[in-house]
Amino acid sequence: MKSCPILLFLIMSVIVTSYDFKINDSTDPMKYGPSVVELRMTQGRYRLFVNGEEFWVKGAGCEFGPCDLVKLHGGNSFRTWRVDNGISTGREILDQAWENGLMVMMGLDVARERHGFDYNDEAEVARQLENIKRDVIELKDHPALLGWGIGNELNHGYTNKKVWNAVNDIAKMIKEVDGNSVVTTMLAGIGQDEVEYIRDNCPSLDFISIQMYGDIINLEQRLAEAGYDGPYLVTEWGATGHWEVPATDWGSPIEQSSSEKADAIRIRYEKAILSDPANCLGSYVFLWGQKQERTPTWYGLFTENGEKTEAVNVMEYLWTGKWPEQMTPRILNAEIINKGGRFDNVMLEEQSFYSAVIEVEYPGDGKISARAEILPEPVELSDGGDFEQRPQAIDGLIESATPNEIVFRSPSQKGAYRLFIYITDDNFNTGTINIPFLVI
Repeated sequence: MKSCPILLFLIMSVIVTSYDFKINDSTDPMKYGPSVVELRMTQGRYRLFVNGEEFWVKGAGCEFGPCDLVKLHGGNSFRTWRVDNGISTGREILDQAWENGLMVMMGLDVARERHGFDYNDEAEVARQLENIKRDVIELKDHPALLGWGIGNELNHGYTNKKVWNAVNDIAKMIKEVDGNSVVTTMLAGIGQDEVEYIRDNCPSLDFISIQMYGDIINLEQRLAEAGYDGPYLVTEWGATGHWEVPATDWGSPIEQSSSEKADAIRIRYEKAILSDPANCLGSYVFLWGQKQERTPTWYGLFTENGEKTEAVNVMEYLWTGKWPEQMTPRILNAEIINKGGRFDNVMLEEQSFYSAVIEVEYPGDGKISARAEILPEPVELSDGGDFEQRPQAIDGLIESATPNEIVFRSPSQKGAYRLFIYITDDNFNTGTINIPFLVI
């Protein structure tokens, strides 16, 4: 039975305020011992409990971003994709979480078939299990540990279902050495085939985790189609995926503005995340930081400079029920004069001057400024969130930038490009939009 989204949000806002995990300050958090995390059924609902207190996950996916700011904006948890990300160790990540009153869903990097791993190779599978076991033993007693996420989207581009047997072996091992944390695995979407196999072959998992983007609005329908009625976390959701949007005639996906993303995120949280109070355990919005994937602005809730986009404002409201005092500039539209905007298959002559006009709405009381850059489209495109090289901005093309107009010169070589526009205020908030164009 569906509930009214507005009423449900108000009810959940009251409920979730009691889920915040309160911790003690300490220079050595390990002296407190592990937190006891349990999955329980209470009053007809599945819920996580941390040290006996109900814990609704108000989280963000965060690995290289400002993870400490999750708490500042009302969240209580963040997730990672691996134990050691090359910058911070697992212990350092957990220590940072503890210092900021946050719990961590720690990712365990499990090899993917699409990267060449063979799950028929029993020796390599056993070696992977032992490597993961060492990480689990090292970190299992940290009080900021919420649970373990075994692998990320292992069903993306795979054919060998033995990967799920390996996942269950890892989950079983975790249950043997760490009896205080929950265990899950993150799926790309949710389908009947995976649900049935995992149900029959992965008894050591506590629940599954689901990752969807624009299609998250159809989560209830997708769960029904897959035949899954158990507990779950939504561990990735946020902006509409680059595979879910219209594209130009030359194949460049058309990105939403930061304001369009923020509006969509609010709707998706209220109508998808909060609409299943019986089985949903909470969520991790993607991405609390920044990354290059088709563009440097597509998925991050922050810019490369560390500025907050409007989606951060929205998440603070969704997590706390209150809007921040300083709101981000909203970019309503941007068009190149006499050529058009994002959806108009803009074609420009090489080395010619153009102006882009911007429609901005700023609810704050400070000053706003503008900057812009032109990037070629990336040459080697990533798959499934893998690393993608950020294209280099072309120097010398931006003649002037104000919050109302960008004057620029088109590149000297034919090809596909984007004009990126950033409108920033004095409070380190930024609105973003880009226009793809083709130099002919």
